Amino acid sequence: MIGKLKGIVDEVGEEELILDVGGVGYLVAASARTLRALPSVGQPAALFIETHVRADAIRLYGFLTASERDWFRLLQSVQGVGAKVALGVLGTLTGDAISAAIAHQDKAAMAMAPGVGPKLAARIVHELKDKAPALGVADLGGAIAGETDGKLPKDAQDAVLALVSLGYARPQASLAIAKGVATLGADASAAALIKAGLKELAQ
Repeated sequence: MIGKLKGIVDEVGEEELILDVGGVGYLVAASARTLRALPSVGQPAALFIETHVRADAIRLYGFLTASERDWFRLLQSVQGVGAKVALGVLGTLTGDAISAAIAHQDKAAMAMAPGVGPKLAARIVHELKDKAPALGVADLGGAIAGETDGKLPKDAQDAVLALVSLGYARPQASLAIAKGVATLGADASAAALIKAGLKELAQ
């Protein structure tokens, strides 16, 4: 299976691109956001790839970050969400926005994506509420300096556990502490992050 491609952007369409890798043009579907962020035609690009193999076709889906690819996979774990709808969500909402919508059970935000009606939006935010925290933290705009694997620093992890022990759901606790890290820095103490997290959750 193909996991990543590096090549030259040959052509960019409304829903897909052609990436020239050593003279072979790979047709790769991508979200509108990814297509807009690509380098111009003729420039090098690297894409994380999700490969879907069916009896009648092999489809490649491309992403600029591993986190976006993970969201693509996770969204499709929800009944009624296929590749096209997942790309629509990723083209409409950033990873931060998806995480926030799930954490706050914001069906209206999720329903902004093409192909996502009110019922499907409700199903997405409900079914992913216990699956998305790690992805949400990883997507907070590089808030966690020096963390490349999407994991919170040790003090921040302790702060999340403290908020959970106080009765907050893990998605909300993770998001609140990640925002605290963004404000206070990756070296902030657990006590400071707990205080910032509680302030964020009280808003």
